[in-house]
Amino acid sequence: MPDRSAARHPLAYVFERFPSFTQTFCVREILELERQGLCPLLFSIRDTRGEVPRQFPEELYERVVFLPPAKELVEEVKQLKAEGRLPQSVVLTLRHWKEKDDQRDKQRVYEAAWIGTRLADAGVRHVHSHFAGIGARTCWWLKFFYDTTYSFTGHANDLWERNDLPLSLEMLMNDADFVATVSEYSARDLRDRFPRVADRVKRVYNGLNLAPFREAADRRNPAKVWKGERLILTVGRLIEKKGFDDLVRACGHLRDRGVRNFRCVIVGDGPMEDELNSLISSLRLADRVVLAGPKSQDEIIELLEQAAIFALPCVTEKSGGKDNLPTVLMEAMAARVACASTRLAGVPEMVIDGKTGRLVDERQPEAFAGILADLLADSDKTEAMGNAGFALAEERFSKEVTAKGLRRHLVRYGLVRFSPALLGRDPALISAYLSQAAKRIRRLFRARGKNRVG
Repeated sequence: MPDRSAARHPLAYVFERFPSFTQTFCVREILELERQGLCPLLFSIRDTRGEVPRQFPEELYERVVFLPPAKELVEEVKQLKAEGRLPQSVVLTLRHWKEKDDQRDKQRVYEAAWIGTRLADAGVRHVHSHFAGIGARTCWWLKFFYDTTYSFTGHANDLWERNDLPLSLEMLMNDADFVATVSEYSARDLRDRFPRVADRVKRVYNGLNLAPFREAADRRNPAKVWKGERLILTVGRLIEKKGFDDLVRACGHLRDRGVRNFRCVIVGDGPMEDELNSLISSLRLADRVVLAGPKSQDEIIELLEQAAIFALPCVTEKSGGKDNLPTVLMEAMAARVACASTRLAGVPEMVIDGKTGRLVDERQPEAFAGILADLLADSDKTEAMGNAGFALAEERFSKEVTAKGLRRHLVRYGLVRFSPALLGRDPALISAYLSQAAKRIRRLFRARGKNRVG
């Protein structure tokens, strides 16, 4: 691991909550960036030290700057104001903030004021956040108050669900110096919706720690998997966008087609549990479909070793929310399990129809039953898809590959300082650093030209 005590932080991350079990991909990204020589200063707006379960090193908490609770934070910012340590822009913004609708997001101003003083002390000039939400909106205010640069990674619902907050997605996009997003689908979508900043939008897949899934792939015994009852596995929160009701209906169609040698296990919990249990009962599928409740990663990996198919019929929610690049599909691919899913958002970048699995349109449970039947009918072909998925996961979704891509984009956009150590680790960065230098020279000449005209 890098020596953080000796290294200056080249950038900061501002999270709404970090570290958090529900966002372990953020932990993977941070730890891998550090391993590759880029050690961010870490801020978390919410204090997660009391959260369980945990799947990350305990010492990570020691490296995070947790903001005080909301009321304490406000009092500390007021004290900074009394001491004359805040930019005038912060003082004026708080003084003139509207008293009605905009109160909802006023806390972002206090957060930015508090974080900004610490960034200045650390000499950090760039901040990054995950999701176009609380963290990114705090970063926007940091740019306004302290003239920092900022970037963020957009994921799924944060890009597609409508909100009427004072800082819109358009404002976040327009003022960001770089925007990452986790699929080619969402990158195209953002470029189409925000053409002014299309050149700043880049696809950076979420990274996966492939090691435990590679081990599962090595232990997997296809002869045992395909002997007798075949396991159709799925994992996720029991919520609308996962499409588990369609999966249950598909299992009913599968049985009605005369396919008997299967069992479907749905791992997870959530608000749709009662609805799904009622659907299973009404379709008389209790002997075929099981809601197994939440399980640990080790337990899920054990099930993946036994699975013939991983099924996730994602759908678009009534609110517009949807999955973009579901991590559970990556994990199944990395365990050599063929996937069945829907043509939605970034899913076809993972499940390539006929190569790493099968796809149908969303909300078509009968058609979904058809691809499940096809996969169950030809074990050799289905296993070949699982092997192709394993290769694709190695190529696209390993944390080593995705963190390197993010690091290169941050350098290319001039958002981290020149580092001989980074260049030594990754000589390909020379082109990014040269691009940075060329941009600075062009800006310098433009400024001089304006001065001569004046």
